Amino acid sequence: MTSVADQAWFSDPALGRVFALLNADGGEGRVVGGAVRNSLMGLAVADIDIATTLLPEAVIERAAKAGIKAVPTGIAHGTVTLVIDGRPFEVTTLRTDVETDGRHAKVAFSTDWQSDAERRDLTINALYANAAGEVIDLVGGLDDIEKRNIRFIGDAATRIEEDYLRILRFFRFFAWYGSGRPDAEGLKASSVARSKLKTLSAERVWSELRKLLSAKDPGRALLWMRQVAVLTEILPETEKWGIDAIPALVATEKALGWAPDPLLRLAAIVPPDVARLEVLAARLKLSNAEAAYFKSWAKAAPVNDEISAGGFERLLYRNGTDGIIVRLKLALGVARGKAEGSFEEMSRSARLSKLLDHALIWKKPQFPLNGGDVMAAGVPTGPKVGEILSALENQWVEEGFGPDRAALLARLSEIAG
Repeated sequence: MTSVADQAWFSDPALGRVFALLNADGGEGRVVGGAVRNSLMGLAVADIDIATTLLPEAVIERAAKAGIKAVPTGIAHGTVTLVIDGRPFEVTTLRTDVETDGRHAKVAFSTDWQSDAERRDLTINALYANAAGEVIDLVGGLDDIEKRNIRFIGDAATRIEEDYLRILRFFRFFAWYGSGRPDAEGLKASSVARSKLKTLSAERVWSELRKLLSAKDPGRALLWMRQVAVLTEILPETEKWGIDAIPALVATEKALGWAPDPLLRLAAIVPPDVARLEVLAARLKLSNAEAAYFKSWAKAAPVNDEISAGGFERLLYRNGTDGIIVRLKLALGVARGKAEGSFEEMSRSARLSKLLDHALIWKKPQFPLNGGDVMAAGVPTGPKVGEILSALENQWVEEGFGPDRAALLARLSEIAG
């Protein structure tokens, strides 16, 4: 019998209290989903979700008697969050789907573990662990975990028709946990239903896409998404741009210790075109900060890797660092991808690395004068103030930010006089 009893998270006394609460008087609770899956794959466990035969009202009543805080976080769908020693445990009543429309489901509560398992999306997400730590597999998930096979439960097309977001979840879980080629039935069903992704909220689509792009290496998933036209469906900007930069970028991240960055990876597969990126940001309802990331990247001046130190600092001053850093990281990924056997690309990689290191620590110097100084020198309020200030700032920048306030005031006095 496969077991998770030896896992540190399973020995948590708080989890023991949850089991004791749910398993008394004919009830039963089992850990389900990610905690079981990740344990069997040798991966870290974060959240612990629990399925139970008890109705949510019974869970709340038992928690109150046991002095455990219960929060009805999704009670209409059977979910109550128990909080013990500051740790949340999401407890959900077993369910069956009564009605689905591809976006939402009406559910009925149940005590049938088989039905509860079969309504879930992927086999690796439908494994249970009982209070003894024994893993219970009702859908063939153990074999798929061993093979790192990402497969829908039952008929793939049916699972997708229940919730079209499962198309993206299929590829997201393949990016995180899969190996080899994705399940053929899952690929086919995803391709057939891909147009239905337009019926989903932008927030749900971007959330899944962001998670996919955060995987250690999303390259193979993106490749198969492109093969079955799912990628073009959600990111038409990639159609004539491609995903070829991803393998080298991922290798660069690993070599240089960069954390996986979903925004950087998205930038690698879409064109740096301000207008098209504004459309993308609006379509996916990106946050203001995310939209600003892409705008600053698209508007940033391209960087010549042979630029002088002074020229680079002037570029940073006039463009800001954010967009320049994105451009340098992407360029470095491309250069490193071509560097093997090419002295020219190796040299280019070294120069780009040096520029990137400088940009990451660079602090914008403060121009010593302001409009008040110009008016104090006798220039009346109006456009002339800005023109003079801008001219002096340009001189200051071109001279390497060297002239101090006294020198600039002396020049201002000459101009004003």
